[in-house]
Amino acid sequence: MRLMLKILVVAGLSLAILIPLVLIRAVIHDREQHRQAAVARIASSEAGAQTLGAPVLIVPYTERVEVEDTDAQGRPVGRVWRDRSGTWTFFPRTMDMSGTLSPYLRHLGLHEVRMYALGGQVAADFDVRIPADVDGAPPRTIGTPWISYSIADVRGLRGTPRLRVDGAGVALKQGAMSDGGSGLHAPMAQPVRAGAALRMRSVLDFELTGAESLAVLPLADENRVSLDSAWPHPQFNGRFLPRSREVRADGFSAQWTVSSLASDAQLQYRNGTRAQAHTAAMLRGQGDVGIDVLGISLVDPVDAYTRADRASKYGIVFVLLTFTAFFMFEMMRGLRIHPIQYGLVGLALAIFFLLLLGLSEHVAFAWSYLAASVACIGLIGVYLSAVLRSRLRGFGFAAGLALLYAALYGLLVSEDNALVLGAGLLFVCLAAIMLVTRHVDWYQVAATSASTPPPLPKH
Repeated sequence: MRLMLKILVVAGLSLAILIPLVLIRAVIHDREQHRQAAVARIASSEAGAQTLGAPVLIVPYTERVEVEDTDAQGRPVGRVWRDRSGTWTFFPRTMDMSGTLSPYLRHLGLHEVRMYALGGQVAADFDVRIPADVDGAPPRTIGTPWISYSIADVRGLRGTPRLRVDGAGVALKQGAMSDGGSGLHAPMAQPVRAGAALRMRSVLDFELTGAESLAVLPLADENRVSLDSAWPHPQFNGRFLPRSREVRADGFSAQWTVSSLASDAQLQYRNGTRAQAHTAAMLRGQGDVGIDVLGISLVDPVDAYTRADRASKYGIVFVLLTFTAFFMFEMMRGLRIHPIQYGLVGLALAIFFLLLLGLSEHVAFAWSYLAASVACIGLIGVYLSAVLRSRLRGFGFAAGLALLYAALYGLLVSEDNALVLGAGLLFVCLAAIMLVTRHVDWYQVAATSASTPPPLPKH
C-alpha cells in the first residue's frame, strides 16, 4: 500500500511540474511576440516584407453603349446612349528578373531584424493586340496606356528607379494605377489605335529594401527569376520552389522558371487578388498565401526563441527521468525522499528553461545553454548530496543530468534528425532502467518499504 501511495505522489508531482513548464512556454511565446512587434516597428519606419510583381500593360478606353433609361420611380422610359469607361489588362510575354539580396541587420532593443537591399533588374517583353472596334458600334476612344509595377512597400525604394522602354527613358510616377495599390506606373508616349499590334520591351533598374522576406508575382507567360545573396540560410517558400539552387556557407543562388500554364497568377490578378496582403503569411511559413507567388525568406537557423521552445518540450521528460531515478533509490536503497524534495528538484529542472531563454537574448545560444545547464546541474548536485546523504550519489545524479543536457543540445542543433535522436534517447533511458531493475523483486521491495528504513550514515 505504501508503495502504491508513493507512486501516486510521484505521479502527482510530475503533473504538478507541468504547471511551471507551461508558464515558461507562455513566456517564450510572449518574447516571440515581442520580437514580431520589433519587426513591425522597424517595418513601419523603413520597409516591410516586400512583394514585387511583373509589369502589366494597362490600356484605358471609353465606349458608347446603349442602355435602358428609367425615371425616378425606376420605370423604363426608353433607351439612351451613354459613355462607359474600362481598361484592358495585358501581361508580358516574358519576364526576366535578376538581382542580388544584400543582407544587413537592424536592432531594436534586444532584437535583431534581418533586412535586405535588393539591387536588380526586371525586363519584360510585350506582344499584344488592342481589340478592334465592333462592327456597327460607335468607335471606342482609347486613352494613354501605362505600364504598372506592383510593389508592396514603396518606402523601400532607394534612389530613383530607372525605366527604359525600347531603349528610351520613361518617367515613373507614384502608384500602381492598375488596382489603386502600392507601386509605380509610367504613361506611354505613343498613341494606341484599335486593332493595332503593340510590341515593346521594358527594363526597370531598381534598388529595393525589405524585411526578412521577398515575394515575386509571376504575371508573364514565361517568368524567369534569378537571385543570389551572401545570406547562407535561405528558406524557399510560396507556390514555386527554385528550378535550381545552390546554398553555400558564404551565401546562395537560386533560379526559378514559371509558366503561366502552371500558375493562376494572371487570373488571380484580374480578379483583384494582390500579393501584398499575403506576404506576411508567407513570412510565417504558411504554404497557402492566397496567390501564386515565388518567395524567399532570410531565416535565422539559431533563433533563440525557436530553440528555447523546442527545448522546453523535453522538460517533462527530464522531470520524469529524474523522479524515476529518485524513486528507484528510495525503494531499492532504503532512502527516504520527501515529496517537497522531489518538487524542489523538479522546479530546478524547470527553471533551466527560463534561464536559457533569458541568457539567449543577450549572448549566443550555445553559451547560454552551457551557462544555464552548469548552473542548474551544479545546484541540483549540491542539493542532492545532502538529500541522498552522499556526495558520490549527489554528483553521480548531476553527471547523469549533464549527459541528458548534452543529449538535448544535440537534439536542438540537429533539426533534421531531432525525432530519431529523441526516440533513441528515450529508448536508451528505458532500456537502462529495465536492465538495472531486471533482477529486482518488487514484491520484496514493497514489503521492505512498509517498514521505516533506518537512516544511512553520511559519507
